[in-house]
Amino acid sequence: MEYQYYQLSNGIRIIHKPVVNQVAHCGIIIGAGSRDELPDENGIAHFIEHVIFKGTRHRKAYHILSRLENVGGELNAYTSKEETCIYASFLKQYYPRTLELFSDILNNSLFPPKEIQKEKDVVIDEINSYKDSPFELIFDEFEELLYDGHPIGRCILGTPESVKAFTREHVVGFMKRNYVPEKMVICSVGNIRFEKLISLAEKYFGFIGSHLKTNTQSAFVGYMPQKRVDEKSNFQVHCIMGNLAYDVNNDKKTILGLLTNILGGPGMNSRLNLGIREKYGYSYNIEAHYQPYSDTGNFNIYLGTDNGYLEKSVKLVYRELKLLRDKKLGSLQLHRAKLQLIGQMAISLESNLNEMISIGKSHLFFDHVDSFGDMITKVNTITSGQLLEVANEIFTEDQFSMLTFIPKKES
Repeated sequence: MEYQYYQLSNGIRIIHKPVVNQVAHCGIIIGAGSRDELPDENGIAHFIEHVIFKGTRHRKAYHILSRLENVGGELNAYTSKEETCIYASFLKQYYPRTLELFSDILNNSLFPPKEIQKEKDVVIDEINSYKDSPFELIFDEFEELLYDGHPIGRCILGTPESVKAFTREHVVGFMKRNYVPEKMVICSVGNIRFEKLISLAEKYFGFIGSHLKTNTQSAFVGYMPQKRVDEKSNFQVHCIMGNLAYDVNNDKKTILGLLTNILGGPGMNSRLNLGIREKYGYSYNIEAHYQPYSDTGNFNIYLGTDNGYLEKSVKLVYRELKLLRDKKLGSLQLHRAKLQLIGQMAISLESNLNEMISIGKSHLFFDHVDSFGDMITKVNTITSGQLLEVANEIFTEDQFSMLTFIPKKES
């Protein structure tokens, strides 16, 4: 049995993969992220990721951080646009310690005003540090351009102004609306009997009352392609272009995933890397990405280049897109592309930590997880005709938005 499932009476779901290993990984994923924020809450989901570790009714911040680190474990968290995750890696005998700590953090955090005030400075420093990295910044600002005016386009970190305005009431209000059992999944990969894991989950999470889910999400509509050029204090030109794409439930999701990998995946033999970096030396870093969300998605191509090569690079990108729209892959090309993607998926699943988070997210959004065999089948059934169809739906130049960061001109 690859994955084991259970649901507590209050609605919290559990997914576990048993492995024979000394190190275990466990997390709790909450189906709430930055797109669930109200207009005056921009950045609160990520801010909670910080202040949730700042003290509970039973522990001070130092004791929270030390609870697992004292036994060699690691405690961490992340926030995305649609979920928040608290997770840990530890020796297998510390499952009880880990789940008790998760429960204490989620149910007993005090959010002292003094700590909230202190953490505002930390998060604002994080925002400023982020702005110093144009490679990271451009992806968020591109989504703001794509999803113009919609919550899903807002930066996860918020702004210095929004963070300064946060109060304890903002934190408690967001958690009360969104940290509900129906939107929680406990995920685990480790050497523990499933019955024992269920017992621990019942003990530490079974008492949480069930609530009616509150839905503050609205679908994004009215996409209009936009182009913007910003001057930045950097030496290199950063450019990102793309279009809306399929959501996570769309049957064409895997097809676009394969197409994205062919075009600009992590392999050095991607079409963009061979056609622009290797052939002409125009760009050190060029890659394609597909980001599906629950009810929308986007495809983008990023490149970094010298200002003198920008126009040539963009033309070459559009040439590669046209080739994929106009010409079917041959049977040998398609076979190689499938083998490459399957191999990359297998390598990513080699990390038990990555798999723990991946299966938690899948169970959260789909209520099940595809086995590796299922994923291989989905990839292997893709035809060259389907790739051509998707390329013509997504890689349409007149629907592309583009954001470019160019160096400031010297005065």
